[in-house]
Amino acid sequence: MENKYNVKIVNMVASANLKVQLDLFALAKNIDTIEYEPEQFPGAILKLSEPHASLLLFKNGKVICTGARNENEIRKALERTTQLISKYAT
Repeated sequence: MENKYNVKIVNMVASANLKVQLDLFALAKNIDTIEYEPEQFPGAILKLSEPHASLLLFKNGKVICTGARNENEIRKALERTTQLISKYAT
């Protein structure tokens, strides 16, 4: 298909289920790049610099990944997130 509109993908959004329960308070306390303010929003926000992405983490293990430019970056972001939070998952 011709790209007559000069379309460029600059941001993808993906959802995932880690199939664990997360302790969002412990995550925010122990990982500098996580913000959690339950009075304002029920999820914790993890900001990654490599790959450049932000992830919303919910205590039921569901995750929303934004800011990645392609599927490979999404996979890397989810792998990095899994490494970071593994101690705080049940």
